[in-house]
Amino acid sequence: MSEKHRYTEEELHEFELLLKEKIEKARKELDYIKESLTRKNSQGTDGTSGSVKVLEDGADTAEKESLNQLAVRQQKFISNMEAALIRIKNGTYGVCTDTGKLIPKERLRAVPHTTQTVEAKNARK
Repeated sequence: MSEKHRYTEEELHEFELLLKEKIEKARKELDYIKESLTRKNSQGTDGTSGSVKVLEDGADTAEKESLNQLAVRQQKFISNMEAALIRIKNGTYGVCTDTGKLIPKERLRAVPHTTQTVEAKNARK
């Protein structure tokens, strides 16, 4: 039996459902992060004393920065998963961009947006 170079329609459908589920969850998490940022931005001064207020402002700024970074990472994650959906549609999903070999199902289930086998990823390091 020759080595398989593409996943079947049924297998691709399984990955498509997995990706859509993960995208929906990731979007909900992104919405929550954005909500948290909006709440942080709308909190005004509350009349606390000067030195305490400076400390709170610093902590608020650090927290906002952390939330912003989290939002950017989450958006990139969603974009990567959406790109994987496109690869399913055009028939290139599950094929390593470096080696042309089929990415193992276990890896795709763990990281459904990946474009590389573990070996190819490690070879790049």
